[in-house]
Amino acid sequence: MMILLMKPEATVAEIGAVLKRCRERELKAVPSHGPGRNSVGIIQADQTTDLSDLATLPGVDEITPVSTAFNLVGREFQPEPTIIPVGEAQIGSGEFVVMAGPCSVETPEQIESCAEAVAAGGARILRGGAYKPRSSPYSFQGLGEEGLRIMAKAGRNHGLPIVTEVMHPDLVETVAGYADILQIGARNVQNYALLEAVGQTRRPVFLKRGMMTTIKELLLAAEYILAGGNRQVMLCERGIRTFETATRNTLDIAAVPVIKSMSHLPVIIDPSHAAGYREFVPALAMSALAAGADGIMVEMHPVPEEAYSDGRQSLDFPQFADMMAQLRNVARALGRPMAPARDPEQQMA
Repeated sequence: MMILLMKPEATVAEIGAVLKRCRERELKAVPSHGPGRNSVGIIQADQTTDLSDLATLPGVDEITPVSTAFNLVGREFQPEPTIIPVGEAQIGSGEFVVMAGPCSVETPEQIESCAEAVAAGGARILRGGAYKPRSSPYSFQGLGEEGLRIMAKAGRNHGLPIVTEVMHPDLVETVAGYADILQIGARNVQNYALLEAVGQTRRPVFLKRGMMTTIKELLLAAEYILAGGNRQVMLCERGIRTFETATRNTLDIAAVPVIKSMSHLPVIIDPSHAAGYREFVPALAMSALAAGADGIMVEMHPVPEEAYSDGRQSLDFPQFADMMAQLRNVARALGRPMAPARDPEQQMA
């Protein structure tokens, strides 16, 4: 990839002329708008590609190669953080955003009560699974599109955007019709057909790291989505598989600063899947905030012992409220903005 750095005073018309010339040459060009200067990335171009006609266009300052494999997700192409607006949240802006809800959408009453508790606690986004990838073929697989309808209604009732998993390219259009954020689960992080499919949408994508996925492989998976034209991608560290058995997975908290040094994309921590046990979730959530993550995704349930899936790692409502109060105290000490708890009267009917 090559980057065309525009002059600080380059006009919109001059940037448009560069993009027009790229289209004429059948070069895929991606503009990046920064606070200091704008640039245009030329994908699938290297130092052997003749770009001399582009270098002479008005507003072009210089042409430089990208030295990493991460053409679009890397800070070399876009130094400033990506900010993804979802409802009232600005993910990547410095605000610590909490996404919460049950592992699975089970009944209208269950997801409605969860949405009420999520909103009251000050979380910004409602999570829940309508399509559930399970290790056993005999486990609960989710309610499918009916689950999407139930979850979307609960989200509307309480003013919460929703995030839910899409498991197959054929389901992307259906899920995108209900969800505000499309989740790619750990098992599908290298499902390239699915990554390309969500890259064609304009819905934000929540991309989870796989249990055995390196940071480089995670960033390359995100590259597929951005190369498809979707720039709204957030990365999730949800624990990796190690020799340790005391927790479900091992939370790689170092992934937060490492990824942020390499990429402009927001980083979210999933302490529920990392821990596997609800009593450890609040501590891991605090560590995510302290490490500089952009937010967390946690599982909670009205009665975790009766949950159809992942009940052991799900917080009950009082535990969730206590964790949110603790997070706000830590956020205040760190100077991080975080949404306050919401009064019941403020919730949308």
